[in-house]
Amino acid sequence: AFFAYKLEHESKHCNSKGFQRQGSSCFDRVYTANQNCGHAYPTFLAVLWCAGLLCSQAPAAFAGLMYLFVRQKYFVGYLGERTQSTPGYLFGKRIILFLFLMSVAGILNYYLIFFFGSDFEIHIKTITSAISPLLLIP
Repeated sequence: AFFAYKLEHESKHCNSKGFQRQGSSCFDRVYTANQNCGHAYPTFLAVLWCAGLLCSQAPAAFAGLMYLFVRQKYFVGYLGERTQSTPGYLFGKRIILFLFLMSVAGILNYYLIFFFGSDFEIHIKTITSAISPLLLIP
């Protein structure tokens, strides 16, 4: 909602009646940041759900909240100079990687149970719970 509000505000601020692609440099940055966030959102939802369902819900939820804050930082950074958005982008990639690795660990655990009867779910939950606070390190 914040991204859409900023896009609408910049569109009206640039003396245009609707959402036009031609506008000021500020409008172009807001529009591009909004598009970038929109394109990254389906990937985020897929790995968030997979990590939560297949591995552990609490670390996945923590990483999901962190990702939302990071995307906010990315968006606001993109409104300034483009180099200000780089930390948010890199931090977001790290969170997506963490969620992806959680998903892979959950899938591997399922196949270990299916083929060998070994369940490492407790160990995986312990490891992901211990690693998730490390996402706060910039």
